[in-house]
Amino acid sequence: MYMDFLNPAERVQAAAIAELAYSNPFMPERITHERAVLGDDFAAAEAVWTLRAGRAVQNVNLELLRERAGRLATVLRERLVAGARTTAKDLELFEDVVLYVLYDRHEGALWELIDRGLGRGRVGAWDAFRRDAERLLDVPGIELPSRRGLPALFAGFFQVRRAFHHIFSDIIGGSMPAARLRAAVWESIFTYDMRRYRRALIDRMGDMTTLIVGPSGTGKELVARAIALSRYIPFDPDRGRFADQSGVTLHPLNLSALSPTLIESELFGHRRGAFTGALADREGWLEECGPLGTVFLDEIGDVDPSIQVKLLRVLQTRTFERLGDTKPLSFRGKIIAATNRDLSREIQVGRFRQDFYYRLCADMIETPSLAEQLRDAPEELPHLVLFLVERIVGEAEAEALAQEVAAWIEHHLGLSYPWPGNVRELEQCVRNVLIRREYRPPTVPPSGTREAFVAGIANGTLTADELLARYCTLVYADTRSYQETARRLGLDRRTVRKKVDLAQVEALDGSLAAISGRRISPSS
Repeated sequence: MYMDFLNPAERVQAAAIAELAYSNPFMPERITHERAVLGDDFAAAEAVWTLRAGRAVQNVNLELLRERAGRLATVLRERLVAGARTTAKDLELFEDVVLYVLYDRHEGALWELIDRGLGRGRVGAWDAFRRDAERLLDVPGIELPSRRGLPALFAGFFQVRRAFHHIFSDIIGGSMPAARLRAAVWESIFTYDMRRYRRALIDRMGDMTTLIVGPSGTGKELVARAIALSRYIPFDPDRGRFADQSGVTLHPLNLSALSPTLIESELFGHRRGAFTGALADREGWLEECGPLGTVFLDEIGDVDPSIQVKLLRVLQTRTFERLGDTKPLSFRGKIIAATNRDLSREIQVGRFRQDFYYRLCADMIETPSLAEQLRDAPEELPHLVLFLVERIVGEAEAEALAQEVAAWIEHHLGLSYPWPGNVRELEQCVRNVLIRREYRPPTVPPSGTREAFVAGIANGTLTADELLARYCTLVYADTRSYQETARRLGLDRRTVRKKVDLAQVEALDGSLAAISGRRISPSS
């Protein structure tokens, strides 16, 4: 007798569960999928899911989703065992529903592995997971792909749980810019298509370089940390253990804080005698970094062009040599780079190699400024203050100090204060109010170049030639292109090139860096 495997309502529900299982948990689209599963029983939830200090984070729909998905998985399996006719698409929907159920059931055990660490013994959570997965996925006469790869499925679930933990715990904020940042980090780990990631990319994402751009103080290292600590760790079912978790490491190097020689030594290592002070052979971080590790190159926009060439080779060939040696070595990890500079402008003026940039930007994340977050959600400021206060003084004193800081900001800075130092400045504001009951932002002296130009026009003290030269210089400082400056001013490109004062351009760079918080090297 013919038996329908899925009736129309079940098909809609199964498809919604499948979309929910593979959706990015940090984007509001998940709410659409939850509503499709639950229908009239859906309870309205916040569009942005974020960590709140002093408050447990709950999704009131999870329990009902768990019950619906579990019941549907059981019913569909019974129909398969009874001989219901199915299509390949039906089987794919069934498998997706089962995977949702399995992850939900074993999420707590996976969290315990994160909380207490993997250790060196057998992972007990694996045996419970395997038994449950085999019970749901073993169907006579049907070979489901996930049934053949339970160890990889278990390791994938562990990666998903770790990624959610690191992103959710370290990247906070209830604004849409903050939500988009968390979603972007999730995609850097799994891509936008997790099905494809499972099929083909699990062991290849380490080859993808991530470039993080954004103003100083916006959490670029936190983003790098979340990505690095969420790498896929293979699981060995025979030993009942994951690969060595200690290999999942982040090696941060601030390139603006070191000389080119020291950068090369830290990255590539050196042989004894390679330079003054090299008294013994030394491994660099590229050599120490294992397959599950990540090297984080902070302030990549400040690095010397000669080092850019060497790093370009690492990205192209995954090989390098120690300083003073000719033996090629292999780099097996992942590279993440970050900068607060406008690299397109740096390329225009010849300070950053274009070919190096194109090797870096396969995956790019932009961290939003605090001002951008507060423009979208002004009510976020007290929550951010409370979160920072709790980390600084603990829960017992958090509420009182947070109210004191928020009141000080409102009365002395105003709610429209732009926070040029971003979250880092907000944190120092909290510490200042804690210690001295006040916070005084640094006063940045304005650049004299633009003011002198305006004053010269107003006073009539500039000659026509000086007027043209200064105007060309100001426009060029914004465009960094002789051709674009000439187009804007209606002049010949050669005239613009003769009139631009590069020394004044440097002065304008310095003043803009001070105002925006960008780091400008002495040579820029």
